[in-house]
Amino acid sequence: MKTCRQIAENWGISERSVNDMCKKGRIAGAVKTGKSWQIPDNAQKPSDGRVMSGKYMKKLPEKKLKALPTGISDYVRIQKEYYYTDKTLLIKEFLDRRPLVTLFTRPGSFGKTLNMDMLRVFFEMSPEDTGRYFTDKEIWSCGEEYRRHQGKYPVIFISFKDVIFDTWQETLEKLRGILRDEFGRHRELPESTKLAEYEKGYFEKVLREEVSEVEMTSALGELCRMLAEHFEQPPVVIIDDYDVPIREGLSKGFYHEIAGFMGNLFSCVFKDNKNIAFGFLTGILPAVQDGIFRGFNNLYIDSVMDSDFAPFFGFTGAEVKKLLQYYGQEDKESEIKERCGGYQSGETEIYNPRSVVNCIADGGNLQLCGPGMVKAGMIEDILASAQTETKEKLFSLLQGRTVPVIVNMNEVSPSWSEAPGNIWGLFLSEGLLTSRKRGAQCGGTFICEATVPNKETAEIFKNAIMSHLIKTGGLTGITADRIAESLYANDHITIQKAVSEFLEKSVRSWDNGAAGFCCGMLLGLTALLGNYYRITADRESGDGICDICFAPYESINPEIIIKLKWKKGLDADTLEDMAKKSLKQINDRQPDTGIPESGTRKVIKLAAAFSGRKVSIKTEQLQ
Repeated sequence: MKTCRQIAENWGISERSVNDMCKKGRIAGAVKTGKSWQIPDNAQKPSDGRVMSGKYMKKLPEKKLKALPTGISDYVRIQKEYYYTDKTLLIKEFLDRRPLVTLFTRPGSFGKTLNMDMLRVFFEMSPEDTGRYFTDKEIWSCGEEYRRHQGKYPVIFISFKDVIFDTWQETLEKLRGILRDEFGRHRELPESTKLAEYEKGYFEKVLREEVSEVEMTSALGELCRMLAEHFEQPPVVIIDDYDVPIREGLSKGFYHEIAGFMGNLFSCVFKDNKNIAFGFLTGILPAVQDGIFRGFNNLYIDSVMDSDFAPFFGFTGAEVKKLLQYYGQEDKESEIKERCGGYQSGETEIYNPRSVVNCIADGGNLQLCGPGMVKAGMIEDILASAQTETKEKLFSLLQGRTVPVIVNMNEVSPSWSEAPGNIWGLFLSEGLLTSRKRGAQCGGTFICEATVPNKETAEIFKNAIMSHLIKTGGLTGITADRIAESLYANDHITIQKAVSEFLEKSVRSWDNGAAGFCCGMLLGLTALLGNYYRITADRESGDGICDICFAPYESINPEIIIKLKWKKGLDADTLEDMAKKSLKQINDRQPDTGIPESGTRKVIKLAAAFSGRKVSIKTEQLQ
């Protein structure tokens, strides 16, 4: 027998450990004599019960991901609490070029407000050290020549994003409150020893909202002068969403009042004003230089068509890739490009940042949000008065084609039918279209090759078209739902009936001739079926004939052939006979329909003959 000390030396462990094993009965044959343990000479060392593989080791906490910045436009907050895509090199690009007044026009949700708040934080004098919000950003590593501008200027910051009212008087009241709030940010001025009493009196008058409409137009100019006198440094002026009240006036009948007011307001601030360091404006609408910015010779305009500041508004492809890697969704890259990318800003491909963030947050799914629905409403208004040629181009665009269009980026007209060039300029500015190639320019008007950038935008167009058709009686919601449900369920019989219903409803709601009807019909069919079919149309001029062919993207869906014929002054019997002959022509000419071999076994055939609001439809479905 051996003692605990002797066994410990043999086993290479502590005496205390051996004593503990004996107490727990882990050593066979060990007996206690008095206060000591006696252990057999041939006792085996017990196995170590601890797990050494690391399998059950306590896991280190996973790195917590920053939240996605959905709808955040506060620079200080987003760069601290959320995932922030660094756009601070916008500051360097601006300071290198240093235009006196810069207007950035971009689609909604492309980061304009966040960038303007970033500029405000960078340039504005503050009692706190706001430089700390930039020390880990790209601008800070660019050198002292840029850092020396940080926190050195008084700043006027105005946002018109909430000026959304139905009347001019309500709009004017809101603008008066906005001026009051911005004056209130500079409460050091009434205590300044460098300002005259009449200036302080004017300041208090603005705070009490007692200024007249005429006095309001010069308020920001006066504020520039007072800030320059007090700080001995001209201010930076930032006006975000300059065009929101203008857009409201355009749609609600007080365009001339708001355009005149804003023209005078901007003139006092930006035109020949020695009391301004530099100024920034943002908006969506093209710059109306012969109206709101009339006579401006110091305005630098950077639009979706330009390259200079292209990477700073929206996400670039590299930024999207980095974002997806951070959230572990690299496999969604191609899908997100199809849904949210495709915008061409100068030479840079851009993604819609809000759509990208929403898509990542929803695991790759993308639903239309509020701004998309607002754009759909605008398209509806345009469709109500658009010319046939405009609708024909829209049909081509929704088929994924590139279409040459004349674009006017310097004018906004409430009459779309009289100025189609303004429509394409507005669509480009809104991000509903993008330009692949830009031709010669003259006075703000140029020709470009336009295309629909992505699936999200195509859906906005299709929703607008369906809503327009429902409101004008060319489609019922029941028919639209029936078509969608039957396509989903691969119910060929219901597809045939529902498309026939749409044809008949459209004819009976149409007042114009065959050309206009065919065009409206094509847009409607694209909205209803475009996600499932490639649609082609062959119109024979002068004969009132249109052949529409639907080639399915998926082989489970049937092919569809529609032949339309139109003629004036026909009675019901003649129309029925014409429809029968048209159906026969489909059968006779089927090999020449242009539909490629798709592997489907069913073809839905519809022939419609119409005259005025009278219509006869014949159908056939073959195995």
